[in-house]
Amino acid sequence: MRGSRLGRLRLLAAVTFVLILGALPAPSAEAQPANETADAMNARLAGATVHRVGPSYLYPKHATTPGFVASNVTQANIQQTICTSGFTDTVRPPSSFTGRLKRQQLAAARATDRTPAHYEEDHHIPLELGGHPRDPRNLWPERWGTPSQPLTHLGPFPAHLVGAKTKDRVENALHKAVCDGTLTLREAQFIIATDWFRYYRETVLK
Repeated sequence: MRGSRLGRLRLLAAVTFVLILGALPAPSAEAQPANETADAMNARLAGATVHRVGPSYLYPKHATTPGFVASNVTQANIQQTICTSGFTDTVRPPSSFTGRLKRQQLAAARATDRTPAHYEEDHHIPLELGGHPRDPRNLWPERWGTPSQPLTHLGPFPAHLVGAKTKDRVENALHKAVCDGTLTLREAQFIIATDWFRYYRETVLK
């Protein structure tokens, strides 16, 4: 009788322990605090270990272009900044700046194709998600087309081709999610900086 009671107590303790574990939040490899400062976010991006699922031409080199966020856009003021129509026009650098930087980066990278027209000088974390407008850690020459099918901004852009226009779709989707409150600003910035193509494949295409 005593043994049976002891067995029931042990079973009850085990069940209680399992229930407690189930109620605890799953550990996260990358914490995404909404109130994280720009300096902390930039340090976290620079130190992140990235495992990207897309072809390498879709991404800048993480060591030189990890993504860099602006300090004037925070979770607290998104409705007055990035979620306000026309905000990006107030911070976008002139083409003279981005064009010069694009040529310098293409030369430094020793790219096989150094035709500037085949690339858009892209904000890795876009302005509409609070990316820094001028820091080179947030700017890189992004292909309009692919290595085997170079294109200019004039296109045409067939549906099967993944390049700058595809990333634009991800930027728009993440911007909407942030302004709707589905994602925090820091979550969206981390997603696009570490592997925007994964989000495209797993979320945008569905």
